[in-house]
This record gives sequence, C-alpha cells and structure tokens, in this order.
Amino acid sequence: MIRTPRRRREEPLDHAELARLLPAPGDPELSSGRLNGLEEHLMTEIRNRTSDTSPHTSPGTASHTSPGASTGAPPAGAHAGDRAPRPARRPGRRPVLVGAAAALVLAAAGVAGLAGGSGGSGGSASSGRAVAPPAGAVPAPVVQVVRGSTAGLAGAVADISGAAARAELPEPGPGQFLYVRSEVSWLVSWEGADGKNRSYVDKIHPREVWMSPDGDKGWLMEPYKEAVDRDGITLDDPEGGHRTLNSPSYDYLRTLPTDPGLLLKKIYDETGGMGNGPDQQAFSTIGDLLREQVVPPRLAAGLYRAAARIPGVVLVDDSVDAAGRHGVAIARTDEADGARTEWIFDRETYTYLGERTVQTRDAEGIEAGTVRGRTAVTDRAVVDAVKQRPAGLGDAPPSA
Repeated sequence: MIRTPRRRREEPLDHAELARLLPAPGDPELSSGRLNGLEEHLMTEIRNRTSDTSPHTSPGTASHTSPGASTGAPPAGAHAGDRAPRPARRPGRRPVLVGAAAALVLAAAGVAGLAGGSGGSGGSASSGRAVAPPAGAVPAPVVQVVRGSTAGLAGAVADISGAAARAELPEPGPGQFLYVRSEVSWLVSWEGADGKNRSYVDKIHPREVWMSPDGDKGWLMEPYKEAVDRDGITLDDPEGGHRTLNSPSYDYLRTLPTDPGLLLKKIYDETGGMGNGPDQQAFSTIGDLLREQVVPPRLAAGLYRAAARIPGVVLVDDSVDAAGRHGVAIARTDEADGARTEWIFDRETYTYLGERTVQTRDAEGIEAGTVRGRTAVTDRAVVDAVKQRPAGLGDAPPSA
C-alpha cells in the first residue's frame, strides 16, 4: 500500500525533470479485481465513517461488536479476494463500469478527507476505542491450505477444457440479455485499537447480473450491499465503451482466438504493466472472464488450456465454493501477498462451479488459511429483459 510520507518536501518540484525521469504512465483502466477491491474498501470506509460520526451508539449496534470491543472508527480496507473486484469488482467479474468505479473512488477519498485528520483514514488514535466490523460481516473462515502440484494438471485441464467445449450454453438473440446468478462473499478487514487486523467477510449472499450481448446495457442486483439499491443499479454504458479483455462483452468474446497460444499472447500483450507481475495478471484476467460471463464454449476451452501454460499454475485436489460444493481446482498463488486463487470444477462433470481465494501465508495481518473470497455460479441463462429471471427462479428478489 502506498503511504503518505510523514514529511513532505519543502523545496519546489521540477515537474519537467520528473516527467523526463519517470516512465510513461500505463493504461489507466483498472482491472475488475481492483475495481472490486475499491468498491469493498469504499463501503467499509462509509460504514466506519458513519459509525465514527454518530453522536450515540444504539444497543443494536453494540450487539455487533466483538468481545471486549467498544465503538469507534478504525482504519479499514478490503483486499480484492478475487482480484481484483479483486470488487470486484469484478469484482467479481464484478461488472461495475469504469466511470462508476472512478466516482466510487473519488467518493471514498472525500469520505476519508472529511473524516480523517492527520491520522489518515482512521479515527483519532488517541481515542483508545475499537470498532466492530461492518454490519452483517462475519469472521473469515480459516481452512487448512492444501498443497497444489503440477502432477495431474495436464490431465485435469484436458478434461475441463473438453467439458467446456461440449457445453450447450444459451445463445442470445436480438434484444435478449445474458443472466448470471452467483453466491458471493468477499473479505473486509478492519484494525482494532490494539493495531491488529481482524479478518471478516461478507455473509454469503446472492448477486445477479444482466448484460446485453454488446455490453451496452445491463443491470446488477446485490441487495446485501449498501451501494446497491434493493431494486438494483444500472450497468448501462450509453456511450458504448470500447471493449477489451478487462471490459469485455459477449460479442467481444466471440471475436477472440480460441487457440491457447494465441490467446495467451494476446492476454500478456494487452495486460502488460498491470497487476502483480505479468503471470499473475494473465491468470487473473482469465479468471475475470470466466467468473461472471457466458463464455462461448470453444473460447472457454482455449482459456483453460492457456491458463495451464502460465508459470506457477497448479492443481489443487480439493476446494469448496460459496455454495459448499467440493471440487478440484486450477490455482495460482500471487507471490506479492500469498493469496491463492482457485477455480473450482465438479469432479465428475468438470463444469465450472465457482472460485475461492485462500491466504497461503501470514501477510498484511491476514492469517494463513484465511478464506478471503468465495463465489459459486448457480445459474447462467438467456432472458428477454433485465430483472427477468429464468423459469423456476421466480420473480421475487432473492433474500440477502
């Protein structure tokens, strides 16, 4: 995390000299994982700032505090378990438009600027208070970290890509929408008065996305989130933004090569300079494409084969998605923070189930084995309008 130095330079800066010495800026477009992380961080900040500025604490609020904790406003943040967004995101592919995400970031900066003094984003360090985690959050589960191995990876990827190529997925027609329903949970960290981080996660909750094939129209329903109205929020892109690997549409996905080698080259070329190194970013980009999309079968098969060629990718014998379903996983650990992202597949059918991110070592105050994020795809379909659900799911909004 970039920290503001305690003492600023007093002499004037030569901006022309800085421009000459520093490298050219990279692509300003944020990955969905980063968008997801920013969204989660914003919501945590808003909850904590609101708590800090409240003149009184209600008994109901006090009931959510951890043992021995009183109310207050600690510095809080969220790491993109899915990575980023993660948040997602993404989120996660968490399909929040780049413009909206930028507004969220500015809002978060405004909240921090109004509520935090010289102490930055937290409350007064001299107050001696600790704050409960955000309302609705629960302690993050901690699991035994199962070692991954390249043994059996090639065979598993062959089975998974074969199943993906044979999949009979819906093909959207004119005016129709792609629908994806998931169960999700993401990490929310906060810091107590003792300076120690506490790892909490959202309660597992439903998330529904509708997207037009060209990506210009869409809708998100995630009523558990304060930032999302009970009836949902629009994902419309009236200007018809340029589609990329980090902002894809179904129509865009249909234009991508299906050969694993060509796919991987395109991914490395277009995501260079992003994320925590080219290999991790390539793996994250493929995961984002799979998480909350309806991917054409041949492309999905090619993406799995491409992922297997990324250095550091391993097979994990057992993982569990947000719906409690066990399966095998294709995984990679981010060397920067020790977070391992696992794409989970059914042991018998090799269909994609969901994703889990597990901390493999103690880092940033997060204990090894902490489950930082979980998703489970429960339905993919084509429908005729936003907010319309496939037959059998009913029209009532899901409970949070």
